Amino acid sequence: MKQLEAFLEWGGTKKDVTCLVIGGLALLASIFGLLPLPFDPAWIAIILCGVPIILEAIIGLVTAFDIKADVLVSIALIASVIIGEDFAAGEVAFIMQLGALLEDLTVARARAGIEKLVHLTPRTARVLRPDGESVIPAEQVQVGDLLRVLPGETVPVDGVITAGQTSINQAVMTGESLPVDKGEGDEVSSGTVNQFGSFDMRASRVGEDSSIQRMIRLVQSADAGKAKIVGIADRWATWIVVIALTAALLTWLISGEVIRAVTILVVFCPCALVLATPTAIMAAIGNATRHGFLVREGDALERLAGVAKITFDKTGTLTFGTPQVVAVRSLAPDAEEQALYAWTAAAEQRSEHPLGKAVVRGFRAQGGDLLPAEDFRMLPGRGVQAVVAGKTILAGNPEMMEEHHIARSAQAEACAAQYLNEGCTVIWLAVDGALAGLIALSDTLRPDAADTIAQVKQAGVQPVLLTGDHKNAAAHIASALGLDEVRAECLPEDKLDYIDASQQNGAQVCMIGDGINDAPALKKAYVGIAMGGVGSDIAVDAADIALVNDEIHELPHLLRLARHMMRVIKCNLTFSMTLNFVAIVLAITGILNPVVGALVHNAGSVFVIINSAFLLTWRK
Repeated sequence: MKQLEAFLEWGGTKKDVTCLVIGGLALLASIFGLLPLPFDPAWIAIILCGVPIILEAIIGLVTAFDIKADVLVSIALIASVIIGEDFAAGEVAFIMQLGALLEDLTVARARAGIEKLVHLTPRTARVLRPDGESVIPAEQVQVGDLLRVLPGETVPVDGVITAGQTSINQAVMTGESLPVDKGEGDEVSSGTVNQFGSFDMRASRVGEDSSIQRMIRLVQSADAGKAKIVGIADRWATWIVVIALTAALLTWLISGEVIRAVTILVVFCPCALVLATPTAIMAAIGNATRHGFLVREGDALERLAGVAKITFDKTGTLTFGTPQVVAVRSLAPDAEEQALYAWTAAAEQRSEHPLGKAVVRGFRAQGGDLLPAEDFRMLPGRGVQAVVAGKTILAGNPEMMEEHHIARSAQAEACAAQYLNEGCTVIWLAVDGALAGLIALSDTLRPDAADTIAQVKQAGVQPVLLTGDHKNAAAHIASALGLDEVRAECLPEDKLDYIDASQQNGAQVCMIGDGINDAPALKKAYVGIAMGGVGSDIAVDAADIALVNDEIHELPHLLRLARHMMRVIKCNLTFSMTLNFVAIVLAITGILNPVVGALVHNAGSVFVIINSAFLLTWRK
């Protein structure tokens, strides 16, 4: 059997374009008598294109009794050769291999990207022991060990901070666009990045129990449980074989003419049936590519046509994923808002914190010139301090205000609460030891997000928001977009569980995300679409489709295209089967011989290809 498989691979199977080209030229030579050979040139097509089909059929039958379309094709090939209809045999073999090649091109498998997740796994850890600090492999860390994490390092295991203050980039786990301030008693997860301050932590979950390892297992399990669509010709192959053989046998017995029986086998070959799906998919993929979608799984559009829900990640998908200043509020009578903005931007100009950079970027966008700042201090997990225009400026979180004994009135708290309820992040501002105001920042919506959601609803698909952000931010975004179902504070397993539960209840789900934390959900979903521009390469690897330019307003077109593609496929199938049955009737009556029968039934293949080609430029 291994020798057969090796020969099958040598013969090119469905991927050897060279064999197809040579086989096609040989058929032309047979028609016009171009080659002075002692045998019919059609035999070249039979050997190059037909033998691999026969070997595939034999291997499938012997190893698993798997009856596919190639079984009937093999029978028709052998019968045609036996009665001397070499051209009919070569033509059928060539058409079938052409369809198989198209099918191979559309069913390319996307790599899971798990190896890239593995690269995110921390390699080493700093362990604090009575005899001093030592660096050991991360897998050797034990529960209860005391560890130290320096700025810029990846947290090696899950644990709880015992000393120090910092800001942690948790995008790998939650997808949050902003780093999260952490202090004593707060939990940290493996794979997240310590941005500013150093801290000590006590290990609580290590090795295979750590967060990053659990995510890797989620991606693996989601991929393994994702069923692949089987070609329709192969699903119906058993019935096609039975009907064809029965019709051929009865015709032979009744008419006594073996050529009629062979003609039935030839016209019953499912060439157009095999071409119906891959040609439409190839054309639809070409259309999707013109609108910014890279289709990485051949059957992704076929699956997309059947989804009932589309789950959106928030950060980087419906929003730009970068904070922007949305409001500057003065809370002191002698503090003008523009002056506060200028002083804060000056104090933040040396900050590496994303919020500080957003303040500076926003101020410059207004055409402001940064003032010089002196005595700059970065306070990890708190904020910044600097002297600007002779004034001591503090810009940071509530803990920073408390540590510097800056009182906040009830009116100030109410003002901040208004922005917090809208999903904003608030920077408190103090000037010379007194509360002066606040700056509110928010991740801004894409301008086409609301229209995209509305069109998704019009298409009869339910949009759902799944985000790792806190409830206030999620609720504000959902309200602005008209989303009825929202799940906030989702970890990767939460998103995966929601998708799994929906699909178990019969509602197939399309997931759209951009972050590493979305990879398990993208794999688990019936269809996964990754934001290719801003998204991580791991998310793109986990998805079936990548939106290269991040223009989500094209998403409704992709939905409509997938559904129209399925209508074209059904039209192709109906026409090809109708033509086949008409040809069978003509073959039974003796009107068609094998060569003419092959030409007639291959007219169905031509129609299928032309009809599918219209998908290239289709747009509703």
